Amino acid sequence: MNTRPRIKLKLTKTDKTLEIFGWVSLLVLWSLTLANYVELPEIIPTHYNSTGEVDAFGDKSNIFALPIITTILFVGLTILNKNPHVFNYPCEITKENALHQYTNATRMMRVLKLVVVLIFGIIVFRTIENVNGNADGLGTWFLPLTMAMIFIPMIYFLNNANRNKN
Repeated sequence: MNTRPRIKLKLTKTDKTLEIFGWVSLLVLWSLTLANYVELPEIIPTHYNSTGEVDAFGDKSNIFALPIITTILFVGLTILNKNPHVFNYPCEITKENALHQYTNATRMMRVLKLVVVLIFGIIVFRTIENVNGNADGLGTWFLPLTMAMIFIPMIYFLNNANRNKN
């Protein structure tokens, strides 16, 4: 049975800003996709290998998979983020450290939600650039950039959680 304290967290300006940037970025992703859909050729790149080269093609309607998946992930993480007492933590959650640990964990989730939208947005943008002849694949920089965008915030927030266990 989960005996962790349940706390209603108040959003700070940073939290509100991250939420707004996340939702706006999601809207931009959908706008970019919808605005360019009509002009896309019938066959577009649908998959890229680890070096950023196109390795699969498909119908242009596949471009909608990216914003749909992004939206599902974003909304799902938003709902999950309302229940920080169910997250996994690197320490025992007590009444004394719950506020700090929950605040830190929910902020990490907000950053990662934004990162997910940005990564999928880059893929949509580069796919559109590819079909317009302005790019060739995602680029060799894509995979290292993606890994950095995911793991640097995670390391930062996990270190913050471990530093303030009590």
